[in-house]
Amino acid sequence: MIAGYIIFERLLFALIALTGVVGAFFAVTTRDDAYQAADRQTKWIWVAILVGSAFVVITRVPFLSWAGMVAIGVYWFDVRPHLKSLISGSHGW
Repeated sequence: MIAGYIIFERLLFALIALTGVVGAFFAVTTRDDAYQAADRQTKWIWVAILVGSAFVVITRVPFLSWAGMVAIGVYWFDVRPHLKSLISGSHGW
């Protein structure tokens, strides 16, 4: 029972770290001016945040891994949708 939980936890952390790496890839491939237009941090700051977050999540640093998960979530649920709507021209007021 405990071994199953440990395997599940490691897979979950690895999956979250993978989403951080994929997010960093998307951040690199997004135009520089989109971040400025969206009033967000610069492209390379987001790349550093996502790569650093993926690293601390995969190494499971006690408190920082949770902060890394939050940073990855902020990118995927706030920054990227905003950038995507700006680039596609479907943003509103």
